[in-house]
Amino acid sequence: MAEQQLSDLIPRFDLRGMDLQLGRMRHALQALGSPCGDIPAIQVAGTNGKGSIASFLSAALQQAGLRSGITTSPHLVSWCERIAIDGIPISEGHLRQLLLAQQELCAEHQLTPFEQLLSAALTHFHTEAVELLVLEVGLGGRLDATTAHPKRPVIAMASIGLDHCEHLGSTLMAIAEEKAAVITPGARVISSDQLAPVRAVLEQTCKANNAGLQWVDPLPSDWTLGLAGSWQRRNAAVARGALQALRPLGWNLDETTIRAGFTKARWSGRLQTVTWQGHPLLLDGAHNPPAAQQLALERQRWQGHGRGVVWILGIQAHKQALEMLQLLLLPQDQAWIVPVSNHRSWTRDALLKAMPHWKDQLIDAASPEDALKRIETTRGWPQPMPVLAGSLYLIGDLLEQGLVQAE
Repeated sequence: MAEQQLSDLIPRFDLRGMDLQLGRMRHALQALGSPCGDIPAIQVAGTNGKGSIASFLSAALQQAGLRSGITTSPHLVSWCERIAIDGIPISEGHLRQLLLAQQELCAEHQLTPFEQLLSAALTHFHTEAVELLVLEVGLGGRLDATTAHPKRPVIAMASIGLDHCEHLGSTLMAIAEEKAAVITPGARVISSDQLAPVRAVLEQTCKANNAGLQWVDPLPSDWTLGLAGSWQRRNAAVARGALQALRPLGWNLDETTIRAGFTKARWSGRLQTVTWQGHPLLLDGAHNPPAAQQLALERQRWQGHGRGVVWILGIQAHKQALEMLQLLLLPQDQAWIVPVSNHRSWTRDALLKAMPHWKDQLIDAASPEDALKRIETTRGWPQPMPVLAGSLYLIGDLLEQGLVQAE
């Protein structure tokens, strides 16, 4: 019998639909013998920056020689990216074995794909005797599978904004309440500055749970970071605070170690410069208005941005594309609108129905590669370099096809 592919063992997310609850995951983990149940975790919650914070944490923990297991989502190319120990992803063969071994349990408890992967991750981490976990929340927080882990003494809170409104609520306060619900009694919560409604929710939730809340300022310029983007100083500050919050648990990471770790942090697809056919191209996974706002601010640092930026944008149909383009698109800019492969996506026509004044700025393209070829032939290579954004799935597809090379 041929080996089953990971894609055969993990059903497509859109086939199951979103089904947030904790009971399934708790019962499944109990049936597995509560893997890693006594291992403390830094849980990383929020809207934008969770993956970056997790990568800073992982890099610093590796630098300190602490054996850590980390879960992140989504992946760009391989499911294995989501499960790593000391920065090394699980092998495809081992992940396949775990998923096969847990098939009956997953069916019995009707686990979602995200829950299946987390069950496999915790089993893997338990077998490999990790000392500490870093668990990135997948969606929301209150009912996210990572919240089923019983020992989360440190909460690293990324920036909270509007995203996944169809699941979490239509207001900033409603979303903040869903995300703040991860805070456990007595936990230590680390956050950079948040919008006023979010700040109020975090303060109220921490007070109700007798949890400590620490607000951190962005790291100063004398910190060298392995991730590009001015906003990473906020994410790194949250990671640093979370690492310092480990001291009562017996781990004391000195600042020299943390600094050295942060310089080695890597996170693909986030303000990442690659090359296509020898030409520079910037990739960024911005897929909601808060992330688009950060990207719009970052462009102010690019040489020649005032002459116009060429965007290649693929945005899923359920995302707030109009708000994103209003933030990104200046009058001198041009945007190629491409589909996100295997996902319902915004089209040029749909965008123009709402914003007809963009008709001279938006251009249809069949794919990112189609857009890149036409950019090259019609106007030479732009300066600043073109920016491909709007979806991590879009970037993952480009990387998986080998169409671009990392620098």
